[in-house]
Formats: sequence, C-alpha cells, structure tokens
Amino acid sequence: MTDSHDEQKQLAAEHAVQFIESNMVVGLGHGSTALFAVKIIADLLKNGTVQNIVAVPCSKYIEEEAEKLGIKLTTLHNHPQIDITIDGADEVDPKLNLIKGYGGALLREKIVAQASNREIIIVDESKIVDVLGKKHPVPVEVIPFGWYSHMPFFNTIGADATLRMTSDHTPFITDQGNYIIDCRFNSLQDISGIANKLSERAGVVEHGLFINIATDVIAATSTGIQHFRREAI
Repeated sequence: MTDSHDEQKQLAAEHAVQFIESNMVVGLGHGSTALFAVKIIADLLKNGTVQNIVAVPCSKYIEEEAEKLGIKLTTLHNHPQIDITIDGADEVDPKLNLIKGYGGALLREKIVAQASNREIIIVDESKIVDVLGKKHPVPVEVIPFGWYSHMPFFNTIGADATLRMTSDHTPFITDQGNYIIDCRFNSLQDISGIANKLSERAGVVEHGLFINIATDVIAATSTGIQHFRREAI
C-alpha cells in the first residue's frame, strides 16, 4: 500500500469521526483503514472533544488496540443498538454495496453493521469500483467441518474458490474459529442472487457481500473527500 493511500485513509477517517458525538455507542471496524478512525476517536476522548463514548469492536485485534488506547469497550449484549459504526471495505460499488472480509472479520463486522443506526464506510479511491468483484474475491466464512464439500457448490455458482491459508501454510482461523474460502467470480452482476445462494448453504456462516447495509461511504481521493449517502442513490 502506498503512502498516498495511507494519507487518503487518514483523511477519510478524520472526516468520518466528525459525526461521532458524546454519549454515543460506537462500532469499531476491523482493518488498517478502520484503525485510523480508532486512533482518532481515542485522541478525541483524551482531549475532551467527545465524552462518555462506549465502543463495540469488530475483532479481537481491534479490541486489543482500543484497550491500549484507553477507549471504553462494551458488548452487543449490553448495548444491542449502536449509534454509528466506522469501518472499511475492500470494494464499494455505485449503489454503496460492498465486499468486505479481506481482514477476516466479516462475520462480526456484519453483525455490528446490522445493529448500527448508521454504518459509515471509509475508503481510499482504490476501493471504488463500477462492479463488485473485479479486484477482490468474496470471502465466505464456513465451519471447519466438511469445508471441502463446498468447493463443487462454489463452482456451480461461478466461483473459483480457494481456502485461505496463513504464511505458515495452515488454514486461516477467524475469531469465531471458522475457515474462510475466498470466492473469485467472473461476474458479480447479480449480487443479490449470489448472496442468497451462499446464505442458503448449510455450513456457510456468512459471506462478504454487504448489500444495502452501508448508509454512508466516505472516499478520500486525489481530488478531495467525497461523501456518498444511501438516500441520495
């Protein structure tokens, strides 16, 4: 990732956190882009710009980072409704549909997103696409039992499927103890149809197609900040 992309992530995060107010319940997304927002939120709390914030992290990693930064954490059991979540995405299309899950936290991210009144996605310009799936596969989280039996099914729906592995050649394990199968599609024109087929498959826990979930997308580009809102689409 280039320095310019990191600068854009920082700018997008700075814009997004402006919508956080005191006494809010805030969802903390997963990934390098979301981490920029987490650090800014911590600074706002330290200097008193906002107060009495509690946060729900989308991953164990973000939970650890937020604790180090002094952000007070809570759970969806104690706060089942979240005011604002700020998260990143792997791809964003013109209708604000997303591919998420490159960082492996798609299950928790979707649970937190669906519990949020406002889901703000922050991205650099490289994540904006005209059609989903051109750059990234769709991550599909599956339980370890029988994972290989899904491979022929993925082929029937047009996906080239690969089990995600770690650098030491063992399966990547999610925070929930599951595997991720990355599904690369030749065409994702019918994302709702693909999402439904994935959701109907026993053993598939969740998929990385986030359809009609993002309320806002804040994209930092070479020409400045662009803020897209779902109601304007």
